[in-house]
Amino acid sequence: MIYKYFFIVLFFSSAFLSSCVQNGPKINGISFVASPEKVSLEHLDPVKKLNANHASIMPFGFIKNINHPTIYYNTKNQWYGETIEGTKQYIETLHQHNIQVMLKPQIWIRHGQYTGYLKMNNEADWLTLEESYRDFIIDFAKLAQETKVSIFCIGTEMELFIKNRPEYWSQLLLEIKEAYSGKLTYAANWDEYKRVHFWDELDFIGIDAYFPVSKSKTPSIEESKLGWIQWKKEIESISDSINKKVLFTEFGYRSVDFSGKEPWKSDRNSGAVNIIAQNNTTIALFEEFWTEEWFAGGYLWKWFLNYNKVGGLENNMFTPQNKPAEKIISEYYSN
Repeated sequence: MIYKYFFIVLFFSSAFLSSCVQNGPKINGISFVASPEKVSLEHLDPVKKLNANHASIMPFGFIKNINHPTIYYNTKNQWYGETIEGTKQYIETLHQHNIQVMLKPQIWIRHGQYTGYLKMNNEADWLTLEESYRDFIIDFAKLAQETKVSIFCIGTEMELFIKNRPEYWSQLLLEIKEAYSGKLTYAANWDEYKRVHFWDELDFIGIDAYFPVSKSKTPSIEESKLGWIQWKKEIESISDSINKKVLFTEFGYRSVDFSGKEPWKSDRNSGAVNIIAQNNTTIALFEEFWTEEWFAGGYLWKWFLNYNKVGGLENNMFTPQNKPAEKIISEYYSN
């Protein structure tokens, strides 16, 4: 039955794709997952076939829990692609093949705890966290300058850290701008972006766009587009008020039942495979945003190095690799 849906969706999506008119160049990006190995041209061939012109490179720093103040990064225990050396190799290889880069260093809290809840219990720990994050982000800002990446992301989903230490973030931005002269953004969670106080100091309003758009098991394209109405008005209003373009620092849907209900969920066991749900929600997002002048583009979540070993029609996770959604994205990215 899945194979039947494969051909059906490609037929119907063609009608939607043909109506997409590009208003200027967009950032047609992927979120490139770090690997234990170096990136090669062989790894990038599928990226080029997707018609992607940008990639988000995401080196990680690690914290033990949401109340722990020290970030560990660039260690021997990390995968090659998460280290400074590996990040540099990824960037340089992507640049050699005409793919621009957003460098997006991220924090991973043990057991996958949400980074937006990172909050210290006393002033001493706050100061330690601030110093640790400064070291982490400035090291990568210097690498961004050295490798001439197009965009540097100063943080990802750090709501309570920003809320509780606003002066620190204002000062940190000054230090980042001393280290890196390119364009800046911050990756705010979908329910956080309206409360970020420093958008006017950045070049893009960055949003990890996991907005709920449908409660249906298999949302239709039209239903998903209707689900965007409220969110789109709010996003455009913020863009207009600050006079900055919006960049989806992450976007995408799982190939799973109820994919539009809580799109941020990533539990491998949560839901049966639903290829059509991923296709329809993906088409709706492109139809709603990719023709807007105030919208800069975005980075698809997510893309793995070893193309032939990931995704597929039995996979219920985010990647579109080896799924019908890959063809859909390729068509939109070609316009």
